[in-house]
Amino acid sequence: MLTNNSRYCPLFFLIFFSNFICAQNTANGKIIDTKTNKEITGVDIFINDSNKPVFTTSTGSFSVQSDSIIYKLKFLRKSYALQSVTITPENASNLIIKLSQEKVSNIEEVVIHNEKPKYKNKKENPAYAIMQEVWKRKRNNGLDKFDTYTYKEYEKIQFDANNLDSAFMKKKIFNKLDFIFDYADSTASGKMGLPIFLNEAIYENYGENKPSKKTKKLLVAQKTSGFQDNQIVTLTAKNLYRDINIYDNTLNYFDIGFPSPVGTDGFSTYDYNLIDTISMRGENAYKIRYQPKRTEVLAFQGYLFIDTDTYAVLGATLKSTQRINVNFINAISTELEYDNPDENTFLPKKFVTEIEMTLFSKKKTSKSIIAKRSVDYSQYDFNKPLDAKIFTRKEEEYDDKFVDKDDAYWVKARPDSLSKTEQGVYDMLDKLQQTPKFNRIVKLYETLGSGYYNITKGIDLGPIFSVYGTNEVEGDRIRLGARTYFTRNDPWRVQFYTAYGFKDQQLKYGVEAKYMFNRVNRFMIGAGTRRDVMQLGVQLTNDDGIMSRSFASSTVFARGENASLSSVNQTNIFTSIEPWKNFQIRVDGTMQSIKSANPDGFSLMYYRNGDLRKTLNDSHVTVSLIARPGAKFSQTGIDRYEHGTLAPTIVLKYTRGIEGLFNGDFNYNKLQFMFYKPVLIGSWGKTLINFEAGKNFDTVPLALQNVIPGNQSYSLATNTFAQLNYYEFVADTYTTLHLEHHFNGKILSYIPLIKKLKLREVTFIRGAYGTLSDASKKINVEGFKYSAPNEHIYYEYGFGIENIGFGNLRIFRVDFNWRGNYLDRPDISTFGIKAGFQVGF
Repeated sequence: MLTNNSRYCPLFFLIFFSNFICAQNTANGKIIDTKTNKEITGVDIFINDSNKPVFTTSTGSFSVQSDSIIYKLKFLRKSYALQSVTITPENASNLIIKLSQEKVSNIEEVVIHNEKPKYKNKKENPAYAIMQEVWKRKRNNGLDKFDTYTYKEYEKIQFDANNLDSAFMKKKIFNKLDFIFDYADSTASGKMGLPIFLNEAIYENYGENKPSKKTKKLLVAQKTSGFQDNQIVTLTAKNLYRDINIYDNTLNYFDIGFPSPVGTDGFSTYDYNLIDTISMRGENAYKIRYQPKRTEVLAFQGYLFIDTDTYAVLGATLKSTQRINVNFINAISTELEYDNPDENTFLPKKFVTEIEMTLFSKKKTSKSIIAKRSVDYSQYDFNKPLDAKIFTRKEEEYDDKFVDKDDAYWVKARPDSLSKTEQGVYDMLDKLQQTPKFNRIVKLYETLGSGYYNITKGIDLGPIFSVYGTNEVEGDRIRLGARTYFTRNDPWRVQFYTAYGFKDQQLKYGVEAKYMFNRVNRFMIGAGTRRDVMQLGVQLTNDDGIMSRSFASSTVFARGENASLSSVNQTNIFTSIEPWKNFQIRVDGTMQSIKSANPDGFSLMYYRNGDLRKTLNDSHVTVSLIARPGAKFSQTGIDRYEHGTLAPTIVLKYTRGIEGLFNGDFNYNKLQFMFYKPVLIGSWGKTLINFEAGKNFDTVPLALQNVIPGNQSYSLATNTFAQLNYYEFVADTYTTLHLEHHFNGKILSYIPLIKKLKLREVTFIRGAYGTLSDASKKINVEGFKYSAPNEHIYYEYGFGIENIGFGNLRIFRVDFNWRGNYLDRPDISTFGIKAGFQVGF
């Protein structure tokens, strides 16, 4: 089974686009001391006549890039004379730069350490004393101390590709697309690069801390190179990045935790070395180099710049190690700048993050995507009265035209003007969209990413991953479906599917229509109906949505025979609204009839008023409260694509069955609760928590009972019990808890040879407890078969190995599951292996 997470599928599209990448002139070489011939680090490098260094070296080697031609490089390091070198295409590679020491009569600052000094203990390390002061005076975001605040945010995301060569450019895929190389430049190594995507955005941020806490981030302008309607590229661009605070103990990249070098437990992961004192934006700063004690762990290396008087972080560089163990990622680097208005707070000034992505190889020469995001924060204003209407969501803010601005606006709004290659990407992508071949390529990867294939304007076929399945009742099953799709922000949608089982020779179908009246509070209505064979009891807190995929159709390989399938005829109408952001109220009205799809092997027969019934008629109303605090979405239409976050999901549901309404057989009341949350545990990885509880307050037959979810397939299925059979445990009242921890390879990285495989370990434990009344057993003809886990808490435990694959493509996972108790039951499995794909970082 494919564990599908739509926010990660676009990565495959972008990796393909490493065929279309932005060239830059480069120069590289080594810097050594004239007398000793030893390599020199900490050298500022200036390009041409610029007065600002392009970067400061951390090793003896350097490599610089520029959007314009490099004709001169200057090298400057404290205690060394300035060195200037003329650059030509012939000498741009493998330069040897020799710096001569200046005669200095008196050096009052800290002595430079080119090599890591050895200390008997960390207290002898001067960097440790400095970091202790940083921890004592840990600063908070200054926005929290003011009654009100406003500031402007400029964000630029650009995707470039590198390491193209002439042989690659001659491939057939570029027939009729070769004009794109007019926008590329040759580098000194003979390779080429090409821009493929550029997105600019301007945000206005508003905040109020007193008398109540309110925030609003308003997108006021956006400019995208050729992909305004492309759900794949734009989603990927926004989804790669997370907001980070250097003072936190754990930094979130791709929802994976990296230890912060400024965190209070930094010394457990990093070695620190005081390099120098420098002047940074007019402030004296300690320059501290840090690097991980073990290169196999997920950690950074780089420099910290600490104010010598206040011990505030003025800036930091974070660069991944060469052995970074993250899917699709070759390297990460981030540069942070902070302003410090007082001794207790900081304000973000500028963040620049660069991510290198490839699909297969981690070699530096492999073709890759360079995804760069720069954010400039400016125009801070504090304690000015804010109109309450500012925090009110308005309809016009959700209009596509709201963010359209002319070129004159952008020239004024940008902190810095665009480079030549950045200006060219807009023109190039506009031309590409007029090319049929390019549009066919985009269409192919949109299909793989979304699961739907567009056949004509407004009509998509799919989902393509649901076409085939098999089960005991239907045998081989074929499912075909379609949906309306005009733009990513459609206010209405119609979907349908039809399925056919070659064993039961029955035609199944489902159709649903939804319409949204208001983009602000997302007030919508919908209705649908379906007739299908389904595996009930594989989800506790389920929904009444008609287009939910049938679990039975996805089971290709199963553990033992599964005859416990149901035939369901269901009609549903619903309405929902979000009165507050990320808080939804939904009301469903459902009428359904349920009977066994395999009467000879699975009985749903029950007694009602002394009569024996084989078909359950049910009419019920469900009120659901769904909270997603912190969740982020990229579209405003009827369907939204969610960005990757650590946002929790909290659901409270009340269901009322109504006897007599549309021949409903029972009055009943059911209450259910669910809580799901991923939690980063520092350098130890990520824990997934899923807790559910519920109660039926009335006696109902098996078809309406709470079934502890089992999984008799050999594939991974979230929030199910791997060693339970379907319908093995049934409960009026239940609680379940699933804990799954991903160590991200921390333990396996200690094992020689094994660590080279870059496997990651997973551990998990699952538990369920519940009760089932005698009345609930007696109402079913075969009620004697069913019981709840009320003697002991039923539990399972095990471990898994994930990140199985090769190169940067490691998306396979295998779990080993053990059943903890209730081992005397017939036809159970005490041990099992599950496997599947996880498309993610």
